[in-house]
Amino acid sequence: GRTTKSEQKRQKHTVVAFHLHKQCSHNICSELQSSTLLANYYQPSLTMKRSAYFALFLSSIAQDADSFRANSPFARPATLKNSMQLRATNGENKRVVVIGNGMVGQRFMENLIDLDKDKKCTISTFCEEPRAAYNRVKLTSYFETRDPSALSMTTDFDGEGRTPWYEENNVELLLNDKAVSIDTKTKTIMGASGKKLDYDVAVFATGSYPFVPPIPGKQRPGVFVYRTIEDLEAMLAYVKENNVKSAAVIGGGLLGLEAAKAVADMKVESHIIEFAPSLMCRQIDQGGHDALVGTIESMGLQVHCGARTESFVGEDGSTDMDSMSAVSALRFSNEGWDDLPVQMIVVSAGIKPRDELARDTDIAIGERGGIVVDEQLRTSADGVYAIGEIALYNNFIYGLIAPGYDMAGVCSKIIAEEELGIKLDLEEQPAFTGADLSTKLKLLGCDVASFGENQPSPDDPDVSNLVWNDPLGGIYRKLIFNKAGTKLRGGILVGDASDYTKLHALAVKGGELPENPAMLLAPQSAQGGVVEEAELSTDPSTQVCSCNDVTRGDITAAILELGVEEATLKNVKACSKAGTGCGGCEPDVKKILTQELESMGGSLSNNLCEHFAYSRPELMALVRTDSDPSSVDSFEKILGKHGHGDGCEICKPTVGSILASVYNGMVLDDERDGLQETNDRALANMQRGGSYSVVPRVPGGEITPEQLIQMGETAKKYNLYSKVTGAQRIDLFGAAKHQLPDIWEELGSVGLESGHAYGKSLRTVKSCVGSTWCRFGVQDSVGFAIRIENRYKGVRSPHKLKGGVSGCVRECAEAQGKDFGMIATENGYNLYFGGNGGVNPIHAQLFATDIDEDTVIKYTDRFLMYYILTADRLERTAPWQLKLPSGKNGGGPIEHLKEVIIEDSLGICEELDERMQYLVDTYHDEWAVVVKDPARRAKFKQFVNTDEVQTREEMIEFIDQRGQKRPTNWVADGQDQTNWKPESTDVFARSEKSWVTVGKTSDFAVNAGSTILYGESQLAVFNNVAQGEWYCTQNMCPHKQAFVLSQGIIGDAEGISKVACPLHKKQFGLADGQQLDGDLSLITFPVKVEGDDVLVELPSEVEVNAILGTSGLRVQSQSSCMDKDPVLENEILNGVLNSTSTVAVL
Repeated sequence: GRTTKSEQKRQKHTVVAFHLHKQCSHNICSELQSSTLLANYYQPSLTMKRSAYFALFLSSIAQDADSFRANSPFARPATLKNSMQLRATNGENKRVVVIGNGMVGQRFMENLIDLDKDKKCTISTFCEEPRAAYNRVKLTSYFETRDPSALSMTTDFDGEGRTPWYEENNVELLLNDKAVSIDTKTKTIMGASGKKLDYDVAVFATGSYPFVPPIPGKQRPGVFVYRTIEDLEAMLAYVKENNVKSAAVIGGGLLGLEAAKAVADMKVESHIIEFAPSLMCRQIDQGGHDALVGTIESMGLQVHCGARTESFVGEDGSTDMDSMSAVSALRFSNEGWDDLPVQMIVVSAGIKPRDELARDTDIAIGERGGIVVDEQLRTSADGVYAIGEIALYNNFIYGLIAPGYDMAGVCSKIIAEEELGIKLDLEEQPAFTGADLSTKLKLLGCDVASFGENQPSPDDPDVSNLVWNDPLGGIYRKLIFNKAGTKLRGGILVGDASDYTKLHALAVKGGELPENPAMLLAPQSAQGGVVEEAELSTDPSTQVCSCNDVTRGDITAAILELGVEEATLKNVKACSKAGTGCGGCEPDVKKILTQELESMGGSLSNNLCEHFAYSRPELMALVRTDSDPSSVDSFEKILGKHGHGDGCEICKPTVGSILASVYNGMVLDDERDGLQETNDRALANMQRGGSYSVVPRVPGGEITPEQLIQMGETAKKYNLYSKVTGAQRIDLFGAAKHQLPDIWEELGSVGLESGHAYGKSLRTVKSCVGSTWCRFGVQDSVGFAIRIENRYKGVRSPHKLKGGVSGCVRECAEAQGKDFGMIATENGYNLYFGGNGGVNPIHAQLFATDIDEDTVIKYTDRFLMYYILTADRLERTAPWQLKLPSGKNGGGPIEHLKEVIIEDSLGICEELDERMQYLVDTYHDEWAVVVKDPARRAKFKQFVNTDEVQTREEMIEFIDQRGQKRPTNWVADGQDQTNWKPESTDVFARSEKSWVTVGKTSDFAVNAGSTILYGESQLAVFNNVAQGEWYCTQNMCPHKQAFVLSQGIIGDAEGISKVACPLHKKQFGLADGQQLDGDLSLITFPVKVEGDDVLVELPSEVEVNAILGTSGLRVQSQSSCMDKDPVLENEILNGVLNSTSTVAVL
């Protein structure tokens, strides 16, 4: 038969162990046979005797090592050691107690459980927090969800803060219980709850606590530390209760910058106060500091380095250590520095190991704190180990997660072998001998990385530095070589660390450098040409995840074990632990998964969603090549032919876009409005609070005085906030949906058309004035831009499109930053494809030079249609272009495009030409179509059951800003006016109800939502024709209290009918109102249809208004001004009010 590599390795270890045993056994055989202690103690069986002999055999081998350490902190009494060895053979499970349930403690338990296949131990863990282990490294991401489960190290937390993992693995979790004492003589640990545990092995994983300098005033209200979820919640509450506008973070290291981000996420002005002359002085030098500060301050944060904080000043002006007056300012001892007014201070000035539990014992403590450990993480007390930030190894505390995980790995193996007697067949004894402190982080949106010897000693003679300093781009890179330039010793990367993995490997593992090492210096973003992603090493030993020390080989093994069907990104991360720390390596994990699945004959699923087993390009191909176009001209037909279920907020807009790109029908006709994203359905962009923006098209940026006047008059009439955009257009904000047809009728009277700002389509073609006015212009860039924009207006695509035409090489229209761009020359135009701005700006690539206008248009037609037919959902042209194959001459994707578009290498140019010309010929101004048709205008009516309207001001407060009106700011999640929840899941359970007719079936949108008004309460009615179901819920999304749910896309998730909120895609079940991706809920009401009438079962208007009335839920600047009637609401909740008594009460 065939043996696997693991079996071969195990056989090899067995042979080695056998020979080692033969060599040693002769010398100690007589000693074993004459041992009266063992002979008397182990009489029952030969097996027991052999176990005892083996225990003493191990003891004999260890004696030399013990005598060598006799004078070290790790020397142990011989009687206690022998006692433990005898206990190891008594056949009973040992108890391992882990003190601390943080990330490192959790990792240790997982490792030990994996090693302990025969269940030789039971595990208990003390956890003083109200929930089990969670990821502190990602603590700032808590603001994204306010859901602790998103940070869980295992699975979702239940109501008590536990997860199923502990029960499934027979781990005793002592939640909300802090270990307060340990007796290393009796081997017992006492918890604050009074619970006392005996232990055979104790593992300190208590971590650290934030160091708070002895600054006068540190006791004040408003002074916090940054360490736990509770710390964040306390800060949020303080900010809300005290109207905090400005805060200071003490500390400019890693933790300090994370804390500063947390403060900024609370929408509070953030000041970073650092004593040292530079930020992150352990990781970066002055050049890196300058680049990092530039990025941070561009985000609105302020950095103060070299700051000597003297005191935290109270509101009463006091600066002592006794006053409990709330903090109001920072005072510095720097000469000439004024007080810094702040209402909150977050101290993140470093950490101190939590060693207080060990200080009253015989466990050795370092001079500056921390429990002293050896290479096996043993402490000076027998059976006691320490890992993580509590462990002092070689007089050093490691404050990063990766070394903590290394310690957990070593410690679990040592305990498994030495304490539990598990044979691991290791070639050498596990040891922690220090850690690579290289790190790559994204701090406040800025890449920061350091690796190897990033700051060698100033007197080191073998150093040669290369520096890249780009203050305009916010990029600083320093590579440190030896004098000969043959070895990369280390480096610092700020602003662009995309090649960190490659450089880190060269520095740490070595490797051949380029003939000119300076080629490594330039960041990828500045190298020009085709930007290629760095290739991943195929070496199985290459480290991919530094947090968890996971190699490519580990990830590959996990994928092979899972198999093609089960190897999803989520499962691979769970099995390998890669990507579960800081998350920075997740893209690499995904690449490896893709590569390995391909080698296994599978592929990483790129299905649109659960309803279609196809990607967008695949679905587009099925539609455009179908021999019977009439069988794929609607969503229902495409779903029936190629999918299943009801669809969802992902596949419906995708299919809607495909239909528009192929057939180009009016997007609101033939029940296609239910497919559209909210913006497309309203032909306008939904803004905060549910109002909309109006953006007329201004081709090439050219506009007439009459058009400007009409826009001004319309804006004034409807009180719209006006702003000139970066794309040479004018945005009018704040329109109600029902006002849109009237607004567009007025704008259309002067020839203004829809700007399609709401669609995945052409937005603008920007231009300079060109030869028309500019003395440098060589072509009529305005005229050509107008021609191009009018050609492609209305064309729907996978993502938005932007173009630009510059009249000369001075490039005032920024054409090279657009999806397609033209730069005028004396002989015509240079044509560029594949650029975009946004989060990841990419320069367009030169496609053709000195071509005339007609040729520019021909090539652009083909480029755009090739993109429309083959790009993924929501994929811009730039990333799509980078994914294309290289041309035959190795020139990259741009050469491939030349072959397809100019040489017709795929034989599709005729189809591309015809399809684009069809879209051009069938163009229609969508708003002109709506304005002229009463039936289409009716789709914009606010409520289907009444002509009454509720103004925008009734739903959200509009405030004055620089002479214009805008909606008030949303508050942060978790504060009042967010995450609204009814006091009861069935708040109207005891109310008297009646069936109320709310309209005719024809009044309601098909496979979509519509809004009705009941009293002053907005309700959403959903007509799911596909399933023959009707639903009614509140129209207000509880997340931000916006009245928008009826505009969301309906569909299903695993058979559950749902609606996706149009603002932030929160998913709610339509039957029970429960949020499918969170813990919010909606109030629902039964619906029935009698004949052509639609009826909803409702309590009285008064009762519904008391809970769901618009005036009571209106978002305002001050939540205390809300109009809801708390007395009436309380009566409803207690079930004492019904429709009969309501009249009596009134």
